[in-house]
Amino acid sequence: MGVQTDEEFAAGVTTGKSRFRFNSPLVQVILIGLVCFCCPGMFNALSGMGGGGQVDPTAANNANTALYTTFAVFGVMGGGIYNVLGPHLTLFSGCSTYVLYAASFLYYNHHKHQTFAIVAGALLGVGAGLLWAGQGAIMTSYPPAHRKGTYISLFWSIFNMGGVIGGLIPFILNYHRNEASSVNDATYIGFICFMSAGTLLSLSILPPSRVVRDDGTRCTNIKYTRASTEAFEILKLFLNWKMLLMVPAAWASNFFYSYQFNNVNGALFNLRTRGLNNVFYWGAQMVGSVGIGYVLDFSCKSRRSRGFLGIGVVALLGTAIWGGGLANQFNYSHDHLPQRLDFKDSGANFAGPFVLYFSYGLLDAMFQSMVYWVIGALADDSQTLSRYSGFYKGVQSAGAAVAWQVDTHKIPLLSQLIVNWSLTTISYPLLFVIVMLAVKDDKSAGGGAAVEAALPSGNPVPAASAHGNS
Repeated sequence: MGVQTDEEFAAGVTTGKSRFRFNSPLVQVILIGLVCFCCPGMFNALSGMGGGGQVDPTAANNANTALYTTFAVFGVMGGGIYNVLGPHLTLFSGCSTYVLYAASFLYYNHHKHQTFAIVAGALLGVGAGLLWAGQGAIMTSYPPAHRKGTYISLFWSIFNMGGVIGGLIPFILNYHRNEASSVNDATYIGFICFMSAGTLLSLSILPPSRVVRDDGTRCTNIKYTRASTEAFEILKLFLNWKMLLMVPAAWASNFFYSYQFNNVNGALFNLRTRGLNNVFYWGAQMVGSVGIGYVLDFSCKSRRSRGFLGIGVVALLGTAIWGGGLANQFNYSHDHLPQRLDFKDSGANFAGPFVLYFSYGLLDAMFQSMVYWVIGALADDSQTLSRYSGFYKGVQSAGAAVAWQVDTHKIPLLSQLIVNWSLTTISYPLLFVIVMLAVKDDKSAGGGAAVEAALPSGNPVPAASAHGNS
């Protein structure tokens, strides 16, 4: 694609070109969805098998602890780094660490040495912080204000298709190994190929100054070049009341993964069935994100009312699903694990735990899509939202680092479930307060777009000025 000025981009909009223009918010959100399909989507499929596909989850637990520890730091810093470096360098660097992580488990399959996996996990935490901060900025700032829920659900559906395809990889490649304990080399090689493709695809993401909405406005017109400015703005987030109220939701939103992956899917099902379950777990996420996206964009005229309704729907569904999880958890513990279920051989005994695991995936997507919608409703410019998204991912990852060590230390499963349920429940009233006090209705929202629309045409923003790279 040749270099174009911002005036040429905007002219393409006003002369009736398709919304499938390369520089449209729709195409850019689809592209970041495909990047996440290939990288974190495949990572989710790998993690969802329990123990990273190994019979002993210790190496995966320790690698994930290292991952989420560094992720907690670089998640918070990621928004500032994205604003300084721009999407190409930030996203490419972040995606490349996923390839290294999958390769470390291929190595572990032969040598059983944890060191490579732990180091790769720590590096992945750095890369994931960069990737998700950039993704959050793109997903929440590029769309128009009245369609953010729709675009979030579109992203979430594409992203989680990666988990669906990723779940099929171990299911197909290990289908005839129903007594096997660890996945074969081809499974890890398949993940590596997808992650490599996503790394290259990240170079197609445009900086926000070059993305033009259908009404001709651009996503940002602010220059960000100084790291010191970003560092100061990030520190201010820890005194921002909206971010502080969001801490329980952020902490909870990945805290339950170790419980669900290792102690539901990993503990109750055999190897090939775990792969099949992952197909449906991530497929449920697609359904959940579309459903809550509709509620958050189309259920009521008032944006604030849609936010209240969305939180209420997720709260009711979450209470029902965690209640079902509690009933299931009474049947086993670390010391009394049941015989592993197989989708072909276990008959009716397979149905209940399978539906529960499917429901966990549904709730995960609805919960996180709801939180991203709230974040996206707090501002319109990508610089602010990249910091908000980075803060969210940083706190989320700190919670996940703790959760993986909780599982390593064999904390009673019933206690893990109760903590997970409590954290999500505490989140709902706090998110309700944020929507009530900080979210403006549509007629008063979108200030950033209005400002940009009023920019003098004789003073365009240079195509690469927002981030310093083209």
